[in-house]
Amino acid sequence: MNITDRPECWPALPLDSWRDTCATLHMWTQIVGKIRMRLTPLVNHWWNVPLYVTARGLTTSCIPYEDRSFEMRFDFIRHRLVLETSDDVVKTLPLEPRSVADFYRECFAMLESAGIKVKIWPMPVEIPNPIRFDQDHEHSSYDPEAVGRFWRILLSVDAVFQQFRARFVGKCSPVHFFWGSFDLAVTRFSGRKAPPREGADSITREAYSHEVSSVGFWPGAGITGPAFYSYMAPTPEGFRDAKVLPEAAHFDTGMGEFLVMYDDIRAAASPSDALLDFCQSTYEAGAKAAKWDRDSLERSNPV
Repeated sequence: MNITDRPECWPALPLDSWRDTCATLHMWTQIVGKIRMRLTPLVNHWWNVPLYVTARGLTTSCIPYEDRSFEMRFDFIRHRLVLETSDDVVKTLPLEPRSVADFYRECFAMLESAGIKVKIWPMPVEIPNPIRFDQDHEHSSYDPEAVGRFWRILLSVDAVFQQFRARFVGKCSPVHFFWGSFDLAVTRFSGRKAPPREGADSITREAYSHEVSSVGFWPGAGITGPAFYSYMAPTPEGFRDAKVLPEAAHFDTGMGEFLVMYDDIRAAASPSDALLDFCQSTYEAGAKAAKWDRDSLERSNPV
């Protein structure tokens, strides 16, 4: 058995079992993510914005600040937010049941105690009915066991996405965690510009300025449960009618993308192979329909 196919690598995580914790953690990651976004230069398609999966949780990676640098990490083993600086300052904030408002206040107090001063726009994004971080006393749940399972899933998915990414030699994003939409994703590019999106805001225009094929994992935000998605932007003619793997995958007309539920993947004889099949088959269907130059974009002998 592939080590990434062991049952403990693909634990059950029904959304209803941690819905409140998921909503709270979503807001906490937005706060930390906005700190990174505020202090780093804009990279194409907002690649300076996401967090990254680590062996212990999620990280901002290194952030320059004046004459030094710092990093903020969600440690989902010891359940704490860790701040480390290049001049050997280490601060921690326990991850435990507390309101978003309290987390917001204590997070910035921790930064200031390390000599780091930064301001962010205190409004959540990409969610319905947002509440200012400093006024959000509604979201205050934290179940460490559920968060640990979530992190375990991210580790497994990240490993498969990294393997999928290695098959492509064209422009491709890192495997990164977008705190706005609360999903782990990797995106391939054809190299061609995309038609302008009529009425799109500046964020969307930058994200989809070029043709893309993207796959990702949602823990359940916006849908009934954890699921994997795959889409093309713009969507080529015939994409939605393609036959893809595994059999449980389907094209959701409302969302305009292929979906396969996480529980269908984890039930497969090899979850990692089933997920890789989903990534590869949906990409091939889209790239073929959109007439991408696959000979120049793909490895002829992927490892």
